Amino acid sequence: MKPTKTWQSRPEILLMVMAAAMPIAFWAWVVLLNNFTIEVAAFTGKEIGVLQSLREVPGFLSFLVVYLLLIIAEQRLALFSLFILGVGVALTGYFPTVIGLYITTVISSIGFHYYEACHQSLSLQWLDKKTAPERMGLIYSVASMAKVLVLGAIFVAYLSSLSEISWRALASSTGLRTGLESYQITYLFSGLATCGLALIAYILFPQFNETVRQTRKIVLRKRYWLYYALTFISGARRQIFIVFASFLMVEKFGYSLTQITALFLLNAAFNIFLAPLVGKVISRIGERAALVFEYLGLIGVFVAYAFVDDGALAAGLYVIDHMFFAFAIAIKTYFQKIGDPADMASTASVAFTINHIAAVVIPAVFGLLWLISPAAVFLSGAAMAVVSLLLSLNVPRNPQAGDEVLFGYRGRITKAAE
Repeated sequence: MKPTKTWQSRPEILLMVMAAAMPIAFWAWVVLLNNFTIEVAAFTGKEIGVLQSLREVPGFLSFLVVYLLLIIAEQRLALFSLFILGVGVALTGYFPTVIGLYITTVISSIGFHYYEACHQSLSLQWLDKKTAPERMGLIYSVASMAKVLVLGAIFVAYLSSLSEISWRALASSTGLRTGLESYQITYLFSGLATCGLALIAYILFPQFNETVRQTRKIVLRKRYWLYYALTFISGARRQIFIVFASFLMVEKFGYSLTQITALFLLNAAFNIFLAPLVGKVISRIGERAALVFEYLGLIGVFVAYAFVDDGALAAGLYVIDHMFFAFAIAIKTYFQKIGDPADMASTASVAFTINHIAAVVIPAVFGLLWLISPAAVFLSGAAMAVVSLLLSLNVPRNPQAGDEVLFGYRGRITKAAE
């Protein structure tokens, strides 16, 4: 009789715990950012573009993760990176200047991007190929639950502050003023919560052994070229949403902090139920069909962004746009099917670097373009989605090693033949 596994002995549970810890700090930072930078630091599109470009530099350097794995186990690096993310976010409110925000952003970004690279790699290593899309959907759902909790808390707190209840009572009891201090408290609490969960996970979970010894060097294989291309365009297109869609809501339509928080909250609530469904859909219809559906939808959304003049309609587009994010599972499981099991950690770190090549440049360059024509920014995003659509049509219906693409270079099944 096999011994019953405890929850602490199941690596997928650790993946869920980490997935729940990350949004607490990260989404508190994201949802407050535009209002915080505009109201407190007097940012324009130029400064926010530079800040977002700086935020992507650690993502561009994610390939260094593979060298860190020479001195620290990947599971521990993931948890340590989570802790760094929490520290960076906790400090954000106490440096409300252009330079201060640039520095704290880089600190939190190092933690975020290195955590994401490790978490993706560990997911591909620990999850079975047959059930990976569904399991990843469940992990996304858990992350969305945590996101709902933190965004709900922010929404209630700041909504209460409008009626002189929550933050003013807290400020009074601590001798603080309202305004800047409310941002400081939110950033501090959310950052420390992520730090605390990282420490708890480190203490409670054992060190899980590698099922396959991972390559401890940078790996670039020709047969992965379509995965690299999909990842590159995805990173470029994603920046349009992350940086400029929410900035549109604040600058053009005058959305308040509570309204922006409500949008994020609605998105997260949808993903609790949508992400597991998307995982099941990908398992059923395959990566190719899922990606084609995603990019067709995104083309329409970005074109609509360019010409929308109604704040409510823009909010609807924002929610629809975010709902497509869960389909990113398909790119990951596509690689899991075509990749060598020993390449997961190395390729995950390289993929994050590829994903951020354009992401380092686009926020700053498009921030300047924004000053001339916001519509041109979103039409550029639509063009990127068109490129992604064309690439997705090259994904086989049943991808595997040796059958990575429909057209172009095909790899060989054995590494030695490469």
